[in-house]
Amino acid sequence: MRVALLALPGNMRSALAGLADMFWLSNQVIRLNPTVNPEISRDIPFFDVRTITADGQPVRDVQGRIIESDGSFSEPDNFGLIIASGMQLDEHKFPADRAAVSSAAEWLRVKYSEGSCIASACAGGFVLGEAGLLNGRICTTTWWLYPTFAERYPLAKPIWGKALAEQDNVITAGGPLSWVDLVIYIVRNHAGNELAKLTADMAVADSQPLSQQIYAPAGFLNSRHPLLTKAENLLRYQNPAMTVEQLAAALNMTTRTLNRKMKTLIQESPKDFITRVRIETASVLLESPGKTISQIANACGYGDETSFRRAFSAMMGMSPGSFRKRLLTKSPSNSGCE
Repeated sequence: MRVALLALPGNMRSALAGLADMFWLSNQVIRLNPTVNPEISRDIPFFDVRTITADGQPVRDVQGRIIESDGSFSEPDNFGLIIASGMQLDEHKFPADRAAVSSAAEWLRVKYSEGSCIASACAGGFVLGEAGLLNGRICTTTWWLYPTFAERYPLAKPIWGKALAEQDNVITAGGPLSWVDLVIYIVRNHAGNELAKLTADMAVADSQPLSQQIYAPAGFLNSRHPLLTKAENLLRYQNPAMTVEQLAAALNMTTRTLNRKMKTLIQESPKDFITRVRIETASVLLESPGKTISQIANACGYGDETSFRRAFSAMMGMSPGSFRKRLLTKSPSNSGCE
């Protein structure tokens, strides 16, 4: 599979180098495990990775260092996959070099029409957005860019907190280091689950991406609009067991109007909004070792612990108990440092 890493002025060098190294690592894993998916040829590296710049000349990264190029937009190369990665943003949280992004967006449009899969990690999603490749498609970006992303590309369908999304041969991943998850996902799709797992093990990475909601501060998304803030306060502080109908009534609107407004603002239904607020509240409460899982479930509006565990695992990608253990291992008091 031929892979192009799109290099633009202001790119993060770590993303480009990391992508190249992860694909190199996966090539080693494939070569050293000939009995796993033996139908895959080992005669040449499975992933052929090139760094592509607009004119074939080197560009400077976010810190002013040189990024070498293996080719240009004008060359007639066919790539199975093209990846746009993280880059420097301006004060408006948009790529600093807008001319370079526009040129790259045009190239991606052409390559997508020719059959290339187009992918992004973190702010690289802005290039896909400018190319119009996210219109009408589910997608994701890093959690702190979500409001800017949703506002700039109203025809896109970003999903809050999702680590990775794919639709119609367009893949997006969130977070500056999400290129790790992206490569493992590509390996899984093209070389199989077992080789993807072996690649993840070699990289000491999770074979399945974790939800970004593990990292985003509780209430971050809802703080972007007064309606969402008011709805969250009603749920968090007045009645966490509130139904959609009760929430709509408390906001002085019909359930239909509430659904329309929330879909417009955050691509969520009121039911999903309620669930997210409950789980965000639970994530905060789990930091307190004095509360049991059952007590937290009750405090977040769940009538039984089983329903709470199911909802928490579905949203966060791990059980409440595993989440609490993760918090404890990250605690400064458990770091062994003084």
